[in-house]
Amino acid sequence: MNDFFERKKSELNIDLNEVQKKAVLQTEGPLLLLACPGSGKTTTMIMRIGYLIEEKNVNPKRIKAITFSRASARDMTERFTRFFPHSARVDFSTIHSLAFMIARGYLEKTGTTYELIEGNKTGRQSINKAFLLKGIYKEVLKEDCTDDELSSLSTFISGIKNRMIPLGKWEELDGPVDKAGRIARKYEQYKTRTSGHLLLDFDDMLTIAEQALRKDEQLSEHFRNLYDYLLTDESQDTSLVQHKIVEHLVAHHGNLCVVADDDQSIYTWRGAEPDYLLDFKSVYPDAQVLMMERNYRSSKEIVEMASKFIKRNKKRYLKDMHTENGKVEPIYIKQLNSPKQQLEYVTYELLNEKNLNEIAILFRNNSSSTMFVSELHRRGIPFYMKDADDKFFTHWIVEDILNFMRLSFNMERKDIFAKIIMKMNAFISRNMLTQFENTATTGNVFDAFIQTVEMKDSQVKKLADYKKGYAVIPGMRPERVIQLIRNDFGYEAALKSRAEKFGFRFESLLSILDTLEGIASQLRTMVEFATRLKELEQAVQNAKFNAPENAVTLSTFHSAKGLEFRRVFMIDLLKGVIPSEEDESDVAMLEEARRLFYVGMTRAKKRLELLSYGQDEGKPKEDSRFLNEVRGLLLKPGEAKKEQKPVKITKATIALNPDGIQDSDELTVGTAVKHRVFGNGEITRRDGDEVHIQFGKVEKRLDLETVLSLRLLEKVPL
Repeated sequence: MNDFFERKKSELNIDLNEVQKKAVLQTEGPLLLLACPGSGKTTTMIMRIGYLIEEKNVNPKRIKAITFSRASARDMTERFTRFFPHSARVDFSTIHSLAFMIARGYLEKTGTTYELIEGNKTGRQSINKAFLLKGIYKEVLKEDCTDDELSSLSTFISGIKNRMIPLGKWEELDGPVDKAGRIARKYEQYKTRTSGHLLLDFDDMLTIAEQALRKDEQLSEHFRNLYDYLLTDESQDTSLVQHKIVEHLVAHHGNLCVVADDDQSIYTWRGAEPDYLLDFKSVYPDAQVLMMERNYRSSKEIVEMASKFIKRNKKRYLKDMHTENGKVEPIYIKQLNSPKQQLEYVTYELLNEKNLNEIAILFRNNSSSTMFVSELHRRGIPFYMKDADDKFFTHWIVEDILNFMRLSFNMERKDIFAKIIMKMNAFISRNMLTQFENTATTGNVFDAFIQTVEMKDSQVKKLADYKKGYAVIPGMRPERVIQLIRNDFGYEAALKSRAEKFGFRFESLLSILDTLEGIASQLRTMVEFATRLKELEQAVQNAKFNAPENAVTLSTFHSAKGLEFRRVFMIDLLKGVIPSEEDESDVAMLEEARRLFYVGMTRAKKRLELLSYGQDEGKPKEDSRFLNEVRGLLLKPGEAKKEQKPVKITKATIALNPDGIQDSDELTVGTAVKHRVFGNGEITRRDGDEVHIQFGKVEKRLDLETVLSLRLLEKVPL
């Protein structure tokens, strides 16, 4: 035993602590390994597998390791190969991959054909999940399904299946949209309507695999006999149906190692069952429970604060995360005046950083990232987006605003007018609009509508006012146009009505408008605004698939799990954001939101900054209750809460390049330049306050003031 650990210490410079060694040696029977953030769980798992092979002579093919994602499976495969290069390959895969293998065998055995309707990105499917759900949504609710509604509905259905709720109870369930349970049931009935043929989504693989292992003893015996040892990683995010599959597979030998952290369970909204871990011994009475509580990642300040913070949750294993790392610097809590000031603060701090790949900006909602994407792109700060979400740019509100603007270029466009008139809060009905569309009219659409449709005087007056508003739009800057649409045209009031009707969060819809205003504030024309949105959409895609080496990471708290950074900014820490209003109303949801906040905190190794702001668009904002909890925990016993001082933003103090260009006249088209991050390039265009530079295959648009004031460019001798 000791020879194994000494050998690995010599070969790999890996020195396990006592709890980690126990986890490696406890190979027989069920083991629940509770691993705090940064406690070396992956290394311990790999060493455990290596011990089974090298010391217990277990055939690598008899070991199965189940991971949370394909990326984790690849990472663990690479790490195992590095640690044990002479060993035969061990099977690392996702639970979905394993379930599909089982389900496929079962369906073939029963003579059932199937077609996958999810995950095929080649476009060859005769039908797909999104198309099917949209059709059923419209059939049931008589309305078109938005992308947001489609996403939430899909997640709702996934959660039902993962929790193994019987089909007969689906219609009774409350969901994210009206009659969600009925839509879900119709969706399932459609997929099974052809005898002997099934349409399958990802979650069907799980439910069919579990059913197969439960009902078909011969098939179940076959898969039980494939493996003598099972390990599951990130098990706090495992659903009930996934746990059941594992139960079936270890029924004979019980050799199961479950690696998890109940304090990092953040996916109950898509079916994860953290309570399963708390009841682990009721499922496996002989189980051993080990706690890896030592954090190797973060500074003493961060570890101690995070440990105190998560202990506010009641439904958890009693753990005491600690570290032998020293103190580095305090946790910073900053309340800025506004979202704009928060953006400026983070941006200036990034401009002063050399190793951007060691920094992350974390947020609860993807909508928080758009203004940062815009500003980082404008200033030439490279960024990477973890699980980039470009749905913002195709959101129906964005399309509405663009349509409002498009009409101003041609006031005779009936097709565009038809898309926005019912969103002007003029109380125009669908029948009135249909009547107008079926009438052969020409000329100004407002005049034509008034002339062809019978309306009340109040409605006629509104349309006449809107016509006057449109007369002055062409000369306005895009920011003012959006304000006019929101207020004078009644779009914001129409949004509120739509939110109440369909159960949308009105605050979330307003935040999209606020973001559009922020993007528009730096532009002069509506054409520039539309172009800028396209550029940013492309930048988000590039940030995911062609990320620069030295780039700051933008990520939601959810997607950041498993990552670590020297410096972390947690932004938009406001009441109603984290926790959300829904979280506040339910104890279990509130505890999950606290776990999510905890995940964000524990990504930081050296410096953690918690940011909020006091007002937005003149409306006062309150700090997140979690931010206040951290603030309270920072107080020494008996110390009174100090009055918060406004944060003063100081511009970045980058060491200026003495050879850097300071005069805009030197930035002429064709000039060869060198950028401190992007390397050598050539100026291709000057456009107002921006300079366009081609760096290899990538063109960057940089803010002229930033380039000159910080001397980011220098001439390259020909």
